[in-house]
Amino acid sequence: MRAILTGGGTGGHIYPAVSIAKEIQKRYKDAEIIFVGTERGLESKIVPKEGFELKIIKVRGFERKLTVKNLVAVKEAALSFVDVRRIIRDFKPDIVIGTGGYVSGTVMLSAALMGIPTLLHESNAFPGLTNKILFRFIDKIALNFEEAAKYFNKSSKVVVTGNPIRNDIFDITKHAGMQEMGFDESLPLVLVTGGSRGARKINQSILSFAEHCSKTGKLQLLHMTGDTQYQAVLQSYKERSIPVDSPYIKVIPYLYNMPYALAASDLIINRCGAMTLSEITALGKPSILIPFPYSADNHQEYNGRALEKKGAAVVIIEKDLTEDKLKNTILELFSDKEKLDKMSAYSKKLGIRNASEKIGDVISILVSSKN
Repeated sequence: MRAILTGGGTGGHIYPAVSIAKEIQKRYKDAEIIFVGTERGLESKIVPKEGFELKIIKVRGFERKLTVKNLVAVKEAALSFVDVRRIIRDFKPDIVIGTGGYVSGTVMLSAALMGIPTLLHESNAFPGLTNKILFRFIDKIALNFEEAAKYFNKSSKVVVTGNPIRNDIFDITKHAGMQEMGFDESLPLVLVTGGSRGARKINQSILSFAEHCSKTGKLQLLHMTGDTQYQAVLQSYKERSIPVDSPYIKVIPYLYNMPYALAASDLIINRCGAMTLSEITALGKPSILIPFPYSADNHQEYNGRALEKKGAAVVIIEKDLTEDKLKNTILELFSDKEKLDKMSAYSKKLGIRNASEKIGDVISILVSSKN
């Protein structure tokens, strides 16, 4: 079994691809796998670290307006077809799998035109432009959100599988999470994170709730600020006389042990990246979601609304986000245990724990149909 995987730029494209690669290795003991990506994307760091070979091509995304950079992008895309076709001819894959991002466009289109079985994975509720175009050429597309099916005319090519996620998050108990994070198990814990780089508006809007935690001692807060904003957030806490060494509050720049934080939390406040939402729902966690307002095609709001529509989350648009609104929303949820429990149940109902296996089944069918 020989497979090429491609998808990059962000972790949301790369980590699903890595999970799929590991599922292939589990099913096919003789599996040979390579990734195709760029030097600029995160794949150049993540893929080798996960133990896979990465073939580099030179390609970049298009901007949504007429610029000189787009002329360079067209030139690079044309030249990349030569490199991609050479990689495919030399490796002779049984299947080519793409998980989104501009890097997957050239690879998936080349494979489809060369008659190789192809599978796309779309993690967002509102599909990306690349996948919308590629859909016409590929054999199957696996969706994370059922809501995305309408953008592909509910074709027979479509299968809903969920988003492949790391299995280690299922092995950690709430008790273990609380111990690892250093919080009191008898009190609810709110996890706030705007991603690895942080989210300034979220970081500022959580301060009133932090004050509430410090003064009342009835709720706990784990606040991940993002590396670049950590010092500024600490200064804001200091100016408001909110003790960050309180037993009820922890402020940290980054969570290297995120699975433990997720296990410990009773409510999660976050952006609406597809990978994060997949982990939240797989664990059955209720959430307050604040979409990144500048995401491509506003796809983060579509992701968040998909959870809100099913009763698993509350969505607050960033322009409407204030300290009082966020604090009041949190307190209202914890004052209504029945509602919070229902959100948790709805979240768990949405969660798909065996997405990798479902995608593995699709891969097996596509590969066997070739033989």
